[in-house]
Amino acid sequence: MFDKNTLQDKVAFIAGGTSGINLGIAKGMAEVGAKVAVLGRNSDKANAAAQEISDAFGGTAIALSADVRDPDQVSAALEETVAQLGKIDILISGAAGNFPAPALAINPKGFKTVVDIDLIGTYNVFHLGFNHLNPGASLIAITAPQAVVPMPFQAHVCAAKAGINMLVKCLAAEWGPAGIRVNGISPGAINDTEGADRLAPEGPMRDAMISKVPMRRFGEKQEIADAAIYLSSSVGSYVSGTILTVDGGTELGDSSADCLAIPKR
Repeated sequence: MFDKNTLQDKVAFIAGGTSGINLGIAKGMAEVGAKVAVLGRNSDKANAAAQEISDAFGGTAIALSADVRDPDQVSAALEETVAQLGKIDILISGAAGNFPAPALAINPKGFKTVVDIDLIGTYNVFHLGFNHLNPGASLIAITAPQAVVPMPFQAHVCAAKAGINMLVKCLAAEWGPAGIRVNGISPGAINDTEGADRLAPEGPMRDAMISKVPMRRFGEKQEIADAAIYLSSSVGSYVSGTILTVDGGTELGDSSADCLAIPKR
């Protein structure tokens, strides 16, 4: 979709970039020329992800280990990125926690853990990353439909993601005069990811979830990577403070049920 030089020599720091959607974003950006730093809590996974990216695209990929809940660890990872790759052009916060459970079964510690990883982690990455940015940098938070769609067994995630959406808008307003753009991407259920496998295992549960998506399918990791590349490239240079929803219409709810007689094109 994008030219191989779309992000040539841009430096991308991707928190949570060792697996799933975020690793897909890292791969997509490396494929179009970016130098990428992937950060995760597990150093072995981070090293494996960086090696996979380098092997696939022949570019520069470094591995970093940090817990986004710990400001000191995040700060050290950002400084290491700048030391090895240069100042940051693309800063992505995608680390997340989730476990399906009814609200009465989520103890305060479990609720706080998800909020700390998702919301506080995003604030840490963006706040501490600000002084390491190149002019015109693009910041992207990975959010979710739960930010705007109440979902049973997801009270903790809904609260955390709603906070991320508003944080994106506040930072875009404050940091826009400095030439910094801040956006979010809200992916729906994406194939071959831990989140989709946990929330909708193969079989009747997955079929039921797909039936509620107006496009009647799950998304692909490449589709989220393309959205991130768009927001980080010159094509998206006037986009800030928005949540780019890439979910096949999931946020609309099951409103397409009465339209099934419309022939597919």
